[in-house]
This record gives sequence, structure tokens and C-alpha cells, in this order.
Amino acid sequence: NPDAAGDLFHTAIWFILGAFVFDFLDGRIARLGGHETPFGREFDSLADIVSFGLAPALMVYRVVLQEFPRACWIIAFIYLACGALRLARFNSADAKHDGSNHQNTFTGFPIPAAAGLIASITLFLLWLAEGEHHLGNWRFVLPPLLLFLSFMMFSRFQYPSFKGINWKTKNLVLIFTVLNYEWMPAVLFLAYLLYGVLRSWLSREWRREIEEEIGEEPPGETAEQTR
Repeated sequence: NPDAAGDLFHTAIWFILGAFVFDFLDGRIARLGGHETPFGREFDSLADIVSFGLAPALMVYRVVLQEFPRACWIIAFIYLACGALRLARFNSADAKHDGSNHQNTFTGFPIPAAAGLIASITLFLLWLAEGEHHLGNWRFVLPPLLLFLSFMMFSRFQYPSFKGINWKTKNLVLIFTVLNYEWMPAVLFLAYLLYGVLRSWLSREWRREIEEEIGEEPPGETAEQTR
């Protein structure tokens, strides 16, 4: 049923984007309440691999990959495996720092942002094809995107955490995103993806305009994370 399938895709997209928001907040809430524990960090990783690894892979499979049964599971598995390995690398780095995981840069594209990009682009494609009950040929951008993000999660590009971005106009951005929810999230996630690629070529002044300094270390010289 095309109508039912479209509704299910929208439900999956909003759950993935909702998980992204809660992932942004849960660590802060745990630290504020003084309840940050090793079990909580491991359980958070389990939730991450389901929300940001398994869910996007299955969604893209249902959107387009099931038409190519020989390649479908390979592409979906590569993304899921890379997401799991990335989270394992993050936990390993976290253990070396005794759980004090509060720096403001990541090495490689964070898996929550990867899932957010997949979900937001799928939402944009559904918006473009509204009333047609299918995504048209544009849906074929999703499998290459999965593979590209698998590579980016293991790249050496430096990304500021979202808490390290200088959101001087965050209220305006939030309002504009809510009013244009069909395409604005995709723009934000794409901008974040490109920023990590271009970051090393930006001047120190530009970085200071975009990123907030946490502690005494200037942007680009903070300790690395690998989430």
C-alpha cells in the first residue's frame, strides 16, 4: 500500500530525528543529575547502534535497496558495521580518558549526524514527491550516501560537537527549521558534513566565529573524540 508505506517512512524519519535530539540531551541531563555511570554509557551505545545504525539502514533498504536483492544487504550491512565499529572506537577512547568524555571535537563524522542526514534527505525526497507515493529516481542517491557516510565515519576529518558550535542565532535557526521542516534539516546536516571537510582549510578567525571555545584550548587544538 503506497499510502501506508509513505506513512511508515515518515514515522521512521521522525523517530530517527527524535533520537538525535534526545542523544544530544541525555548526556547533559545525566551529568546535571550526577548519574553518569559506565552502565549508562554502554546502554547509550546500544541505543545509538539501533537508532542511528540499524534504523537508517533498514529504512533505506525498504525505500530502494529491496529492488536489488544481491546488493541490498551488503550496502546496509556495511553502514551498520561501520556504525558499530565507530561506536566501539568511541568507547575505547572514552575508557582511555576514564570516562571524561567532554572535549568538543570529533574525529570522523558522528554516527548520530550520519543518521540525521539520511533521515532528513529521505524526508526532503518524500516532500518533493508528495502525492506521487514514491520517491522517483532521486531515491537512488540514498545507497551511495550510505556508503559515503560509512567512509566518513572512519575518516580523519575533525568535526566540532554540536555543543561546541557557536549558535549565535540559534533561536532564529530553530524557528526557521520548524517552519521549513521538509528541507531545512537536510541543509543543516549537509552544512555540518561539509564543514568538517573544509575545517582544516579555514582560518583561525573563521573557526572562532563558528565554534565556541570550551576551556582554554583554541579550536583545532582540543583533544579528539571518535564518536
